[in-house]
Amino acid sequence: MSMTEVHSSEAGETQSKSVDLKLEVVVIPVSDVDRAKDFYSRLGWRLDADFPFDNGFRVVQFTPPGSGSSVQFGTNITSAAPGSAQGNYLIVSDIEAAHDELAARGAKVSEVFYPGAPGAQFQSDGTSNRVNGTAPDHASYGSFATFSDPDGNSWLLQEITTRLPGRIDAAETRFASTADLSSALQRAAAAHGEHEKRIGEADEKWPDWYAAYMVAEQAGTDLPT
Repeated sequence: MSMTEVHSSEAGETQSKSVDLKLEVVVIPVSDVDRAKDFYSRLGWRLDADFPFDNGFRVVQFTPPGSGSSVQFGTNITSAAPGSAQGNYLIVSDIEAAHDELAARGAKVSEVFYPGAPGAQFQSDGTSNRVNGTAPDHASYGSFATFSDPDGNSWLLQEITTRLPGRIDAAETRFASTADLSSALQRAAAAHGEHEKRIGEADEKWPDWYAAYMVAEQAGTDLPT
């Protein structure tokens, strides 16, 4: 049997399952390690490691709040030109709140915008075909903001509230932070208010409705009405 083959004891059938490959760390190239360390510290990212070695090698690792993946930079860690890491995604559930917090922490964040043409969020001049404000109807995946570190490595904030179908298993719904959970509860509350208007009475089973809404929103399935 191959290492990726799994036998089902119940059905007696052989199923193929891929080995987990979890994206853990992305390396970003910087010219001044201490300057970069100070920048990401001020953003409130968690410092996981700062290991210098006698041969000049040094690795620094930070993890953004609520993220399962981290970034590393240092000396003798990459041959890429400083500032060449472009368009790294940071997913947020409230683009305006994320924008304001980053600005308060000293990052030079663009205005919130949505693409006026496909791919405008990646245009290096930062102006063409970007429309200020959130996406029409606050469409999930549609609103962005950008900022860069001192070397010019760029970060792309993207607001996602409802995932595309199949991206998340509904049986494994989870929220990465209290802020994400709070935002999901607020959206469920607003939608439930409209639900009660439609039925013309208070919904005594509102906890079940909230739960169904939040799971469906995250899994990208049909929302309750």
